[in-house]
Amino acid sequence: MSEAKTSKVALVTGASKGVGRGIAYGLAEAGWDVAVNYHSDLAGAEETRDVIESKGVRCLIVPGDVGTKADVDAMIEAVATGLGQIDCLVNNAGRQTWAPLLELSEADWDKTIKTNLKGSFLCTQAAAIRMRDGGRGGSIINIGSGANKQPFLNLVDYCASKGGLEQLTRVSACELGRYGIRVNCVAPGAIEIERTKEESDDYSGTWSPLTPMGRIGYPLDIARMVVHLASDEADFITGQTIYVDGGLWTKTHWPYAT
Repeated sequence: MSEAKTSKVALVTGASKGVGRGIAYGLAEAGWDVAVNYHSDLAGAEETRDVIESKGVRCLIVPGDVGTKADVDAMIEAVATGLGQIDCLVNNAGRQTWAPLLELSEADWDKTIKTNLKGSFLCTQAAAIRMRDGGRGGSIINIGSGANKQPFLNLVDYCASKGGLEQLTRVSACELGRYGIRVNCVAPGAIEIERTKEESDDYSGTWSPLTPMGRIGYPLDIARMVVHLASDEADFITGQTIYVDGGLWTKTHWPYAT
């Protein structure tokens, strides 16, 4: 490992594919040892691990449902035992349900809130206790969305969870700052991943014209911001939501809100 690398430890939830995988790759490229959490996609987690280890850093796969406290406690313990003190937590695991408000089932609502919001709370709490007791602080980064502030029709569970995530970020930052723990939120714009490509026959053609920068985003765009916020260069940034969106959520007229 080169002297320029950090040799610190990061845990990324939901890192078996998509944005989480891209974040894990970005952290590994910057020299972080990375714990890859997955819930159901072991094959994807193993693929993520293989790429990470090819970059010359350590990787640990940690299974678990982020919305279940026993799973989270076991996951945090496994990371501490297998890699060492957690310096960065990325709350990326998430789900959504495409359904109108009047048709959304209670079960789907509960699943989304459990993963997106309760899961971020449980992981934040468990990791922050370790960071506090370790005495060297750390960085917690929540992965939000345009749904932090924009109302998306037929995604009420997702919007509610991401709006709550923004407030969780702020309160956590205020309470944990005394321990040297920074908490921020990164809100992606239109990012091309496996899931979003399935949502549109021409994802780039749909979203690029709506984005002021004239293109869609990729996991690498999100990873770059996460790596920065996790680094010592961002040691006075906390409680912030940073939109990595090419200007998409800055626009005052949003067609999906009406």
